[in-house]
Amino acid sequence: MKDNIDYTAQKISTSIIVDGDIRKEVWQNAQWSRRFIDMVTADPGMYNTQSAILWSDTHLYIAFFAEEPFVEAKLTERDSIIFLENDLELFIDGGDCYYELEVNAANTIYEVFFIWKDAYTRGSKFDIPIFDVHHQQAYTFGGNYDRDDATFWRGTNPRGIRWAFTNYDMPGLQTAVQVDGTLNDNSDIDNGWSLEIAIPWSSLGLLANGRAIPPTNGDIWNMFLGRFQKLVQNGIEVQPHPATALNSHGVYDTHLPEKWSRIAFVD
Repeated sequence: MKDNIDYTAQKISTSIIVDGDIRKEVWQNAQWSRRFIDMVTADPGMYNTQSAILWSDTHLYIAFFAEEPFVEAKLTERDSIIFLENDLELFIDGGDCYYELEVNAANTIYEVFFIWKDAYTRGSKFDIPIFDVHHQQAYTFGGNYDRDDATFWRGTNPRGIRWAFTNYDMPGLQTAVQVDGTLNDNSDIDNGWSLEIAIPWSSLGLLANGRAIPPTNGDIWNMFLGRFQKLVQNGIEVQPHPATALNSHGVYDTHLPEKWSRIAFVD
């Protein structure tokens, strides 16, 4: 795409009712992404996955469609480790921090707010009660699949480790899912499932990293739009789960903001 832009999000003047239905006119008129590709090899994904992004003065809206013949979601408790089964994922980069959201076909969500340890200093914008490093659900995180004996503590990312606040809940977050088929019933063939996400711009101040909220025409944000697919072959679960995304990372690691898709917001 032009100027290294991976997707252009169009502005709308109306609000969207978040019910998981991507057949609504507003999504039918949106620009849908290309088919997601393998996160490592850039080959086309086994099942079709596409996304669309819209925005208004008040909200960021994201929709997904995931082709899937056997729609399954067994995890129903909020902040369960959703990536252990099939899920759709959104990450938003904020420079010194980033946000992760995962949703399964039962509309169970998992959220984490990450802050790079070198940016979390006393008196910084992150030194606030919501990001209490003494909280039982605050952890340090070195990255996915990139730690061996020599890099166990810091991972391999040049910035080192991150604080991971698994107790974080995005204010005003809305998600909704619709299944085109029957959930958790493999006696028939399903078409797949769809997901809608809405986030108020007023909740994205820390992730704006100095940019305008809402965006101004032409602003660019880095986001990860991806999918993980649980597969069982010959009674054995394939590990790691196949991952597809709007952009390939070249490695099996979602936690690389510099590899994420560049999303341009246009008015």
